[in-house]
Amino acid sequence: MWASVRSSSLAFMLAAGLAASVPAWAEPAPARVVSINLCTDQLAMLLAAPGQLRSVTMLARDPSVSVLAELAQGYKVNHGKAEEIYLDRPDLVLAGRYTAQTTVNMLRDLGIRVEIFEPAQSFADLRADILQMGQVLGRDRAAAEIVAAFDTRLAQLQAKQPEGPRPVAATWSARGYMSGSQSLAAEIISTAGYDHLAERLGRKGGSFLPLEALVLADPDLVIEGHSRAGHARSEEVLAHPALHVLTGRKAAVQTPDWVCGLPAVLDAVEGLRTGQEGAQ
Repeated sequence: MWASVRSSSLAFMLAAGLAASVPAWAEPAPARVVSINLCTDQLAMLLAAPGQLRSVTMLARDPSVSVLAELAQGYKVNHGKAEEIYLDRPDLVLAGRYTAQTTVNMLRDLGIRVEIFEPAQSFADLRADILQMGQVLGRDRAAAEIVAAFDTRLAQLQAKQPEGPRPVAATWSARGYMSGSQSLAAEIISTAGYDHLAERLGRKGGSFLPLEALVLADPDLVIEGHSRAGHARSEEVLAHPALHVLTGRKAAVQTPDWVCGLPAVLDAVEGLRTGQEGAQ
């Protein structure tokens, strides 16, 4: 069911992006755009005009972290190296705040325009990133339409908040990492009708929560991080026997919808909401 929800919402956003006309600009929109960050990969794929986006990272094709993995199959991939990017002759490179600074500096020294995008820590950041991408690609109208569609769907979800006391949810990833109360994950959780354990513990930023503390808190829902085949030892905590004493659910797993600030975060909200309703 979630595949159909996600595919229909992405189809709408892509149609809006491709149908929107390009506004008048003081200078031409970039024609050879390269993305070297997973989140800018997906923002650009949502918004770029046909033929405008020339290359995305290999991660964009990984369905465990990318909601647009199938669409990314139609793009050339890059490995984020300055040399290969330069040879592609881009007139715009899209990067994240934590993209290797040496790569960014080298590209700028070569006279290539590099636009930096901040990681989305909230729905407000998500909107800002979409609008920024629209602005740098010359696709302002398409970006505004996607934001409007996001806000419409968000309002519909907020109007259907579950009644009664709010259950508590906690994220739980490799090495016991828990997202903070001021994070994109926290807003997903709150919109779905849960209180985030991090907020109750006063942890604004992401932090590592000892297994004992998680067991003592005994949240109603533990949202586990995605575990890959051949996982590292840091992920062994996700299968620790002590987790079996938790009285709440431990069925939810963070999907690609949680990774970047994209409209697909509302698919994550719906996934949590459906699980909550099924548990009542």
